Amino acid sequence: MFPVRTAERRRWVLTAGAALTAGALLTACNGAGGSASASHDSINYALPANFTPNWILPIGTPAHLNTNNVSIAASLWEPLIAYDGSTGTMGWNKAASIASAADFAADGKSVAITLGKRHWSDGKPITSRDVQFWFNLIKANKAQWAGYSEGKAPDNWTSFKVTDDQHFTITFDRAYNPQWMLANQLSLITPLPQHLWDKESGSAAVSDADSTPAGAQKVWTYLNTAAKSIAKYASDPLWKTVSGPYTVKSFSTAGKVVLSANSTYDGGEKAHIKTVNLLPFTTTDAEENALRAGQVDYGYINSTDLDQKSSFTGQGYTVKPWTGWAITYMPYNFNNPSMGAVFKQLYARQAVQESIDQDSLVKVIFNGTAVPGYGPIPTAQASDFVSQVQKSNPYPFSTSNARALLTGHGWTDQGGTMVCTQPGTGAAQCGEGVAKGTKFEMQVLSQSGSTVTDNMMSAIQSQLGKSGINFSIKTAPVNSVLSQTPQCTSDQSICKWQLSYFGTAGSWYFPAFPTGDSLFQSKGGSNFGNYSNPDVDKLINDTTTSSSTEAVQKYSEALAKDLPVVWLPEPDYQISVIKNGLGGFSQDSLANFHPAQWQWTGK
Repeated sequence: MFPVRTAERRRWVLTAGAALTAGALLTACNGAGGSASASHDSINYALPANFTPNWILPIGTPAHLNTNNVSIAASLWEPLIAYDGSTGTMGWNKAASIASAADFAADGKSVAITLGKRHWSDGKPITSRDVQFWFNLIKANKAQWAGYSEGKAPDNWTSFKVTDDQHFTITFDRAYNPQWMLANQLSLITPLPQHLWDKESGSAAVSDADSTPAGAQKVWTYLNTAAKSIAKYASDPLWKTVSGPYTVKSFSTAGKVVLSANSTYDGGEKAHIKTVNLLPFTTTDAEENALRAGQVDYGYINSTDLDQKSSFTGQGYTVKPWTGWAITYMPYNFNNPSMGAVFKQLYARQAVQESIDQDSLVKVIFNGTAVPGYGPIPTAQASDFVSQVQKSNPYPFSTSNARALLTGHGWTDQGGTMVCTQPGTGAAQCGEGVAKGTKFEMQVLSQSGSTVTDNMMSAIQSQLGKSGINFSIKTAPVNSVLSQTPQCTSDQSICKWQLSYFGTAGSWYFPAFPTGDSLFQSKGGSNFGNYSNPDVDKLINDTTTSSSTEAVQKYSEALAKDLPVVWLPEPDYQISVIKNGLGGFSQDSLANFHPAQWQWTGK
């Protein structure tokens, strides 16, 4: 979700089209241009099952953190700093950026940005004012912005000073790690067409309406309201002026998106393919059927179908795993009125973690295309950020140890389910707030439409049951999972959710610098379960100011031990199936797709 560049993100979405049958969806795919591209002027790209694009505004809100939304928006409005792995290595992709240089002051307290000589698609120059427009909107509406974490951007940006049309300086409230600031903060900025969007209604643009907090709030409301009209994305003049290599030709509420090359684009990633068809699917099985029918150029298969690899290579495809810079987990809702008190007990979270056999899940469910997850730092790719504690797995699988933890803290097995029989805060009691008679029963709201996800949830249900933990499963489309499991307080009706799982395609993809300010810091913008630990907050802050990897390793160790979530195996982003002759790109480990890089090479 969410799975973040970005900004951290998950692959999350909307329900539109979720009720379509596979047959109906395939018919819609045929409408995208029939079979896989007969000419090199187009390409059919399969979106992940049940991850329907539903947002065009290049400012994310918590309900619209779908990676597909981010990738589409970046193809229309290029970020100030495109920091990604699209070239095969993690770094600043200047070809896809509006900025051409970022010079940090010697004291680490400011950065001077130089813009490239770029233009909007209507011919107007892209200037410092367009960046300041974004800055003003975020400053005045930070609580509604998905990228916000208290104390981070925009809180830590104390001033924005325009030097001229091509130069400006952002001053910080203290010295920061330049690597973190560039990769995780400045990469959040997207220059916006101020001359067109700086208005409070559908009337003509109002000069500098964003210059006051009240004005910026009205502009924010106007833009976000307009962005809710998905059916108007292709027709509303608001979305027609872009800076990126593509424009929107059509955008269906059912999830199909067609992009057209921007003929006026003057950046470094000019589109090679004129028409990009982004195709939605309700299930992976439906998408695989489309692959077999030759309706997709760039798609995917389940890891469980790797034994059928030859059937795809025989049809002229290359099968290639797409590994990611990500972690996968199930958030606890620490504010749930019935189970929140249980979740707040570390021993209880340890019992849950020790009940899950991740090695078995990797082998049986993912066919070896995943790595076990023991903490907050991605491990599918080598790095210096992972602590030895996280690497060694502090809570290895053992249902006998899990049962002993519970019985040693006042729980008794009654009919196969652990029940709190010794309430209180003593060493052998259930813990603060856990009432006598509380059953260790948890329900997860999980992604529907994925056989792999269903199989993993069933396996976890069986494993937890051996420890006396009752685990029930409810499913919904990913977007519904997201909307039904928000941050909340215990007195809110929406706070009845206990665990959420965004699916095997719902991992959390980090920026290049894997700090956890949005995820695990108190009041973090994507801290859905309301986890809070002051010691962890300090460690997270240290990662942003220290240039030493030791700070990140300490954070890694702390959260591997404290279990803010249920750590789960991190699967490859997808097992890609790519038509032979389609090349010119590397699969971005940050889980973004970059249509401008795709090209028919004929090789």
